[in-house]
Amino acid sequence: MAAGTKTVDYAAERALAKDFLTNFAGPHGEPKYQNILQDIANRKIRAAQIELDDLFHYKDVDEEFLQRVTENTKRYIGIFAEAVDELMPEPTEAFAVDEDRDILMTQRVDEGADGGADGTDPLQRMPPEIKRFFEVYIKAFSKVTPLTLRQVKASHIGQLVKISGIVTRCSDVKPLMQVAVYTCEECGFEIYQEVTARVFMPLFECPSQRCKLNKAKGNLILQLRASKFLKFQEVKLQELAEHVPKGHIPRSLTAHLRGELTRKVAPGDVVEMSGVFLPMPYFGFRAMRAGLVADTYLEAMSITHFKKKYEEYELKGDEQEQIDRLAEDGDIYSKLSKSLAPEIFGHEDVKKALLLLLVGAPHRKLGDGMKIRGDLHICLMGDPGVAKSQLLKHIINVAPRGVYTTGRGSSGVGLTAAVQKDPVTNEFVLEGGALVLADMGICAIDEFDKMEESDRTAIHEVMEQQTVSIAKAGITTSLNARTAVLAAANPAWGRYDMRRTPAENINLPPALLSRFDLLWLILDRADMENDLEMARHVVHVHQNLESPALGFTALEPSVLRAYISAARRVTPSVPRDLEEYIATAYSSIRQEEAKSNAPHSYTTIRTLLSIVRISIALARLRFSETVAQSDVDEALRLMQMSKYSLYSDDRQRSGLDAISDIYSILRDEAARTSSMDVKYGHALNLISRKGYSEAQLKECLEEYASLNVWQIHPSTFDIHFIDA
Repeated sequence: MAAGTKTVDYAAERALAKDFLTNFAGPHGEPKYQNILQDIANRKIRAAQIELDDLFHYKDVDEEFLQRVTENTKRYIGIFAEAVDELMPEPTEAFAVDEDRDILMTQRVDEGADGGADGTDPLQRMPPEIKRFFEVYIKAFSKVTPLTLRQVKASHIGQLVKISGIVTRCSDVKPLMQVAVYTCEECGFEIYQEVTARVFMPLFECPSQRCKLNKAKGNLILQLRASKFLKFQEVKLQELAEHVPKGHIPRSLTAHLRGELTRKVAPGDVVEMSGVFLPMPYFGFRAMRAGLVADTYLEAMSITHFKKKYEEYELKGDEQEQIDRLAEDGDIYSKLSKSLAPEIFGHEDVKKALLLLLVGAPHRKLGDGMKIRGDLHICLMGDPGVAKSQLLKHIINVAPRGVYTTGRGSSGVGLTAAVQKDPVTNEFVLEGGALVLADMGICAIDEFDKMEESDRTAIHEVMEQQTVSIAKAGITTSLNARTAVLAAANPAWGRYDMRRTPAENINLPPALLSRFDLLWLILDRADMENDLEMARHVVHVHQNLESPALGFTALEPSVLRAYISAARRVTPSVPRDLEEYIATAYSSIRQEEAKSNAPHSYTTIRTLLSIVRISIALARLRFSETVAQSDVDEALRLMQMSKYSLYSDDRQRSGLDAISDIYSILRDEAARTSSMDVKYGHALNLISRKGYSEAQLKECLEEYASLNVWQIHPSTFDIHFIDA
């Protein structure tokens, strides 16, 4: 027989609820809900969450009871709340007193004991809601697969459902009246009115027995201070892109958050929400137009974030051990970067740069209020078919908060903020765009070169000041947009044209170029060996749906997120002995650019800040409190490698082979330092910036040593030039 066709003894149900709250034991044998009730009594928490998983494992609860709780959730929330009222223990710790509420409650209890209310009218009885300083929520089964918005049907009305979606809009948190309290001017009694809907009709005449005997229509005055209000927030959930059938547009559903669930979500969050699916009739003129049609909403009971913010990420026991083990690995920098999109062939240094984008550097705030950004901005510019868009999509998947958009599909206000009319209050409100939604996250902009110039200027302020300033429709404000921008673009003529200068090919204004910490040029060159390896890699991925062996197990995105969240808690500093080294490196980059007629980038003081940011991000990966010289060298190497495709072509034009070019680099360095000796580590760092490998360096050392140009130290491989 169905649960709804037989009479239910609610007194027995309440007794079972009390028994469950009293006797249910947690994983370590502790009285789980007794401890929760004690914390509520001590005012440490304000919500009691009843988990269906616990009810399922409790010995005295049968399947029928579980079914009734799931299908008539609203009623059972009241039953569990009554059980909590009866079981509530006395406080065991001192807590901050809510003066208004406690004084009013004490006064009401005293008046009730003195016979202040005649008790003949139900409106004069104090409702249990006004005494409660907690809320009760029922959480759905954790193992149940969440429904999509299209799967929630009329048959789910009144039931506990679990859905997944993305939050597109959040209203402000406002007070919602739960119990209205009136005072009669004639008899002085307090009258209580429970409010169960969004709107209610206030009482005007006193219903007390005294006023009826005196035939006086006592005027009731609403006492706002004595009434009980709940925090209330309205949220709009939208279907996830992967759940939308082809040819359809995403559906949306309104969710109501009450009490402690408010302020738990922000626009752009992907969440799993369980709650009661309920109808909501229209009111006023809309009701006349709608007739018998009602709107639906979800009264939220629990919220789970799919990807938590880095600050909110709590490491589990096994994750902490895994991170400690990874941190001790000397090759962690390479392993983490190779774990980013392992299905994409090559691009080792590009992946390293994207890893550093995820890690970032801490934001600096000076004493006078000036802020220096810590987020890294990267632009990937390259020929078609070099996996730029795939890299962007993967980074958005790994990042806890990310927004993906395209240049042609984005307008200036779509990226920053738009002024819209609120459908509830009819006031003008600000709707954050992609850059505001990606606050404290990553905003990926594909087809960056296809954007209109007027729209592209909208992100200039975001990239350096990290705010969006608005002066529209009487609204003058500044919104936070602390986001890292990851852009992908094609060169000016679709493919990189070697007959033109880099500046002509890049075709981005200097004001925008200088804001990117790294502008990565990825050119698609014909190379027999490389093309053969890539083809094998692509065919292997296509056949086996996984990347070829990396030599180690690729880290899952969840492990990457855990490691990065732990690394972001470190705030490294640059030691004094490295300040001169960084300054010298920056000035030499400026000198090199001044000598070259066709600049590959625009080097400004922002480049110096980029070197510092990348070095700090590298130190964070090692969980180090100070930046090492190796971090600065790697930052400089990445900057040089970003233009490697161009340098390799310049060398081909000049007719220099790798061995000759390495010799030229080492000879110039010896001349610059006026020394006959070059350390091996320093030599390796110099040539790696130009894109050469350690094997090529060793080949060069052996070849020129046989010609008696220099001598090599047998153990350290340091170079000593022989004075001719």
